[in-house]
Amino acid sequence: MLDMKQKIKIFKALGNETRFLIFKNVFTNGYTCSIDKKQPDIVVGAHTTCVSTIAEHFSFSLPTISKHLKELREANIITMEKKGNKIYIEPNLEIVKDLAECFALLVENFETNRELFFK
Repeated sequence: MLDMKQKIKIFKALGNETRFLIFKNVFTNGYTCSIDKKQPDIVVGAHTTCVSTIAEHFSFSLPTISKHLKELREANIITMEKKGNKIYIEPNLEIVKDLAECFALLVENFETNRELFFK
């Protein structure tokens, strides 16, 4: 289960519109990464994209996109791995599931929490 510090880091990372859009598209497979023709034997997962593909969807420089990706990686909601000439990115499904469980618990205990806060 995520601790409070980890949750805050995730929400801060996703609080930026660009980072949120990047994460949403990485998570929903909204970016399709081209195959590296120089190294066609590199195997990547079905939900994998690459930095250059993400950068194509924004009017920012590659270093700016890299900074946004670094924030998402440090929040642990994406993973990044260099394979050949490309850096591949995937959502960290375990962390997303943990976050979903936190929200599910909040909803499950809504009335009790409401009474505690507004009594």
